[in-house]
Amino acid sequence: MRGAIKSLWQHNRLLFIAFCVALLVTLFLAVRTVAFYAYWSSHRSVPVEEWMTIGYVARSWEVPPQELRGLLDLSVENHDRRSIAQIAREREVPATALVREVEQAVETLRAEGGETAQ
Repeated sequence: MRGAIKSLWQHNRLLFIAFCVALLVTLFLAVRTVAFYAYWSSHRSVPVEEWMTIGYVARSWEVPPQELRGLLDLSVENHDRRSIAQIAREREVPATALVREVEQAVETLRAEGGETAQ
């Protein structure tokens, strides 16, 4: 094995380096995919909290983010990364009231999704 690696390094250095880089990129993407899957498999239907973004809530509750933003009178075109607390501050409403509004919007979307699936 050691002789094969030494031979590749001596005779095909560029190809060996390209292979090593491709191997590292593949390992990185594999680890990232596993971490992503592990995180989201344990974060389904998480209770809505003020620190969450609308996109996070949509992913957790498995509803379309654009439709959730639409029900909350937010821009459906932008990928909004503001937290619920930030949106509430800008609207000058208590964050708990906006959390309840988000929960109601999620319930509405899940009910609509359930009706179309039947």
